[in-house]
Amino acid sequence: MLNSEEERVFTVLRTIRKIYQFFVDKPVKKGMVLNDRYKVLRVIGTGSYGIVYLCKELTTKENIVVKQLRPSKRRNKKEVEMFEKEISVLHMLNHPNIPRLYETFSSDSCPFYAMSFIEGDNLEDQIFYNKKMFNEKESLHILAQLLELIHYLHEKDIYHRDLRIPNLLLKNKEIFLIDFGLSEHRAAVDSLHFPSHSTSNKPYSILEMKHQDYYDLGEILLYLLYTTYSSKNKKALPWTEELSLEKETVYLLKRLLQIKEPYSNTSEISADLQAAIRANDKD
Repeated sequence: MLNSEEERVFTVLRTIRKIYQFFVDKPVKKGMVLNDRYKVLRVIGTGSYGIVYLCKELTTKENIVVKQLRPSKRRNKKEVEMFEKEISVLHMLNHPNIPRLYETFSSDSCPFYAMSFIEGDNLEDQIFYNKKMFNEKESLHILAQLLELIHYLHEKDIYHRDLRIPNLLLKNKEIFLIDFGLSEHRAAVDSLHFPSHSTSNKPYSILEMKHQDYYDLGEILLYLLYTTYSSKNKKALPWTEELSLEKETVYLLKRLLQIKEPYSNTSEISADLQAAIRANDKD
């Protein structure tokens, strides 16, 4: 866990970033109606190339999420392609724990898309501001849910590539995955042909993207496990020394983090994850 000074710095930097982004790309005003059907309630998220709004659908009265490409990015070919790629990925997905794409539209020459609203608490906020902690068993069960979602994506040849605590929502102990802005689909990757000797702008291979998602799962698990850790040493030590974990959990982490042989597929991860959960159930 962060100490009070680190938390203060984290909060200040986050606020400065939001203020800067607000003036560079001023969000749509509250109360405005987008595409004649989505009334803007408030901004709920900002990223490097997008602004996310909570809206009210005027006919159904349902809460809807609308994402806008930042106006300053609309003439940037790369940023527009990333936005369109995110839309194409969401279009392929149909899972209750992943946002569902409704439609795309434009306003003032700026692209938008609408998706389902998932009512949940951002896991990062829960940990930093609500001081929520997860013991080893709870952390493993969260990983099990997340692994099911990654298995679903990989079965569709989709790789998230941005698995982080801020991109996870928690509702009634259930995990939801959001933000597919960096996701890749195999077809898009296979269509990129670079000379074998070229290192410039070389795309990730399918194996590299798969291993990145697995590595990120390890980072998330480690992050959750550290929520219950209280440092007693002035000198930082490796996690293998700081955390007291079942040997099955240590083995799982070492393979996810590629300290030992990396996993080849989600089935391998699931087998070791279940072994770690069983070891914790004995306690």
